Amino acid sequence: MLRSEKEISRVRNKQGRTAYGILTVPVVAIAGLLANVLPSMAVTDSYYNDYRVCAAQLLSVGVTAQAASTGCATALRPRDLSSCVATIKKETQIDPAEAFSPCRQARRPKELASCVVGISKNTQNQVNPDVLRYCGRSLLPVTFAQCVVGLRKEIDLAPTQALDTCIDASERASALGTSSTPPSRVPTGFSPTFETQPIPANPGN
Repeated sequence: MLRSEKEISRVRNKQGRTAYGILTVPVVAIAGLLANVLPSMAVTDSYYNDYRVCAAQLLSVGVTAQAASTGCATALRPRDLSSCVATIKKETQIDPAEAFSPCRQARRPKELASCVVGISKNTQNQVNPDVLRYCGRSLLPVTFAQCVVGLRKEIDLAPTQALDTCIDASERASALGTSSTPPSRVPTGFSPTFETQPIPANPGN
């Protein structure tokens, strides 16, 4: 009797292991399939894909498909490129096709857009053809725009005159900043004097 009970228990254990194995194989297989499929879906279908966002945004503002594909593919920050063009299109009267190239060439596309929008609003869109070029020339577009807007708020300057004044100042500042020997500063009102006679080698003699 005892032997038959042991045999029955052994058979049940074997059946349980077999059933567990049958259930485990499909689960493992499904998990493997999901692991292979889900990452590719995330890459191709997600709006977290910067290149997809860039292309969609550029196309939505009227940039051609060829220009959008080349621009997004070569941009270090595709979202910044498309955001630059879209912001200028939305906030100014500048054609997106004209804004595309400066935004693409800018080191900081978002700052370029801020520069263009700020100056365009301040000048009531009087210098639209030029503002892109000026903001593109500046190494610090936001600072340049602040210069133009700030001066025009307090001084009666024509838009072009303010652009020229601020771009000249920013380029001179950039040149000084890259100089290998920075200029020495002399306090106001201080007149340095220089020895005209050589200092003797032995002052005690």
